[in-house]
Amino acid sequence: MPEKKPSVASFITHAKGHGRIVSMRHDRQYFDPIELARIEKSFRKWEESATRTDVRLSRRRILLIFLLIRYTGAKLNEVLALDPLRDIDYKKRAVYFRNAGGDPGRTGREVQISEALSDELRHMLADTEFKRFIERSFTIDPGFVRLKFYERAKMSGFSMRMGGPEMIRKSRAVELMQADMPLPAVQKLMGHSTPNLTSSYVTFSEDEIRQVTKHFMERESSRKTSARNTFFGKISNLRQGDIQTLVELSTIEGHRVTTIITNDSVGRLGLNIGKMITAEVKAPSLIIQKSDGETESSAENRFSGVVTQINTGKINTEYVVDISESTKLCSIITSESGRRLNLKKGDRVWVLFNCFAVVLNVD
Repeated sequence: MPEKKPSVASFITHAKGHGRIVSMRHDRQYFDPIELARIEKSFRKWEESATRTDVRLSRRRILLIFLLIRYTGAKLNEVLALDPLRDIDYKKRAVYFRNAGGDPGRTGREVQISEALSDELRHMLADTEFKRFIERSFTIDPGFVRLKFYERAKMSGFSMRMGGPEMIRKSRAVELMQADMPLPAVQKLMGHSTPNLTSSYVTFSEDEIRQVTKHFMERESSRKTSARNTFFGKISNLRQGDIQTLVELSTIEGHRVTTIITNDSVGRLGLNIGKMITAEVKAPSLIIQKSDGETESSAENRFSGVVTQINTGKINTEYVVDISESTKLCSIITSESGRRLNLKKGDRVWVLFNCFAVVLNVD
């Protein structure tokens, strides 16, 4: 009996630990981001190397299909059901996938894309020759598409069986989870009918979920890697005083972050209940306490987690603490303090920071 391949759901369900590494068999049934980039480069070179116009247009069509699967996590039948000239909204930076499966219980879905991908697709489809070609023949045999995917995988140094559209889709799910996109948002983007509904998730509207997804897409596209201590969510409480205002932010995973800013800043940022906003905290501002239970502290922001990474230096030591499946915090303390704490990977700790250490940013 042939071995059953793991589903996208299994990749999401088994996401655990630092970096949200996914539990796999030893032969790892997904591509990492570097491998995906290698395959994408192969598709691009293949398209650029065509000398005949008809061959170039045909290859560009396959490249377009690859990019849509690569960055939206869509199924092959969803992409082939697209009208690329009408179903891509460049203003909203979204792709609208129809109900390709014909399931009467399901409607189409909208998937956010980055500004960079939106611009590339707009430029690609603005080409008069390619636009005319797509209008005549975007309908294409799925078997032919799979063959081209297999060929590009082989040319990139991978086995052909690894190169199918389903594997690219699964790899996209893993990539998003490793980039710390909240699990419900990943499930929503992948088209799952029953996302992992946390108590916080149900308080976010469809539009707010799209904003969360857009935030992570743009962060990924711009290659921002230093903002580890970042919380993205919506304002759940504003309490204004004579000079300053207490601002409370709630994330999709249920984390709450409290900060205090001036009343002038509240007006300048246009803050109000429900507004989506980013809160950032510098690593040196985070205090670590080694304890299983919550300890008394004046810090307004307290998170329990597990130490998953330790980078020891002569002067300072960096600790990475996972406080949930998709949120990790980075704290930098002196190496002398680290020796006193005697922290090890797997230790349960509390990460603390006060409200004045939080900086708010509005996109």
